[in-house]
Amino acid sequence: MPPRPAGTRPTLSLVAEAAGTSVPTVSKVLRGGTDVSAETRARVMEAVRAVGYTRRAGGRSEGVRDEKGRSQVLDLVVTHFEGSWANLLIAGVGREAAAAGLDVVLTLAEPHGDWVSRVLRRRALGVVGTLVDPASPQFGALFAAGVPVVLIDPMTTPPAGVTSVGVANWEGGRMAAEHLLSLGHERLGVVAGHARHLFSRARVDGFRGAADTETGGRATVTVTHGGWNRAKAAAATHTLLDEHPGITAVFACADSMALGVYDALGERGLRVPDDVSVIGFDDLPEAQYITPGLTTVRQPSTELGAAAVKLLLDLSRGEDGAARPPARMKLATELVVRASTGPVSQR
Repeated sequence: MPPRPAGTRPTLSLVAEAAGTSVPTVSKVLRGGTDVSAETRARVMEAVRAVGYTRRAGGRSEGVRDEKGRSQVLDLVVTHFEGSWANLLIAGVGREAAAAGLDVVLTLAEPHGDWVSRVLRRRALGVVGTLVDPASPQFGALFAAGVPVVLIDPMTTPPAGVTSVGVANWEGGRMAAEHLLSLGHERLGVVAGHARHLFSRARVDGFRGAADTETGGRATVTVTHGGWNRAKAAAATHTLLDEHPGITAVFACADSMALGVYDALGERGLRVPDDVSVIGFDDLPEAQYITPGLTTVRQPSTELGAAAVKLLLDLSRGEDGAARPPARMKLATELVVRASTGPVSQR
């Protein structure tokens, strides 16, 4: 394929050429048409990503509309519905959408499913995406089709200009470290999520940075990964303490993983916080119910969902050349101290 002249926008013809198909077929894929083979659809979505095609916003026809011609539906796209964090976020999206007179369609983004075609066919106001990878071909098709999209704490770097809302993850990690350091802990462990996820890396970097700065490099920080999963976090904690038995405090990058840390410590006969202090991240309802109550970094999960809907409404109302929402909005985190952290023991 010959190089595209500098400064020109990619076209449907260029996508069709890259995909080895026709312009009508490309257009059909970007409208969510059903009479296209899975193989052709995949080639088109990959070609869209490769050439960087995006349709100008405002060029899509709408589906269900109100009397003023506005769509009454938005899509919330997630990879799973289970867990307290997802429930809190869904509640925020639902309440803000209802206040704006919108209905919410929950769409499960299976890794290899054709959920994107269902979204495109609905002609919704736009998409709020969370717990999803914006670099996936499916999200590339949404961007290319001109669908307004707002991402909640994207797990990987989104394309330039894509609007997102998240929390102050780095600052939250810093607060967790500063709290433990104030209690005398300098042999620290971290049970992180997936290494490639931006929010996990930010929490770890903030924690590590505070430990280095506040102690002049005396503190040691050992990181292992628990994959946002209670059982995996328990296994990671055993590995952490097998290799570094002197650790006196553990930062779990999610409250769900902190439960796994509790499990592992109990299995080893270690008490929280007498032997090992534990701090989490989220402030889920479980943080108050477990014993001892979990010290954690609160992220405003419900507010995240509400903020994403407000940003999506702003995007959907915008015209070419009009002021757009900020590409990235960040909500504050705060430390919530409970009984799972205490002064360093002399064990």
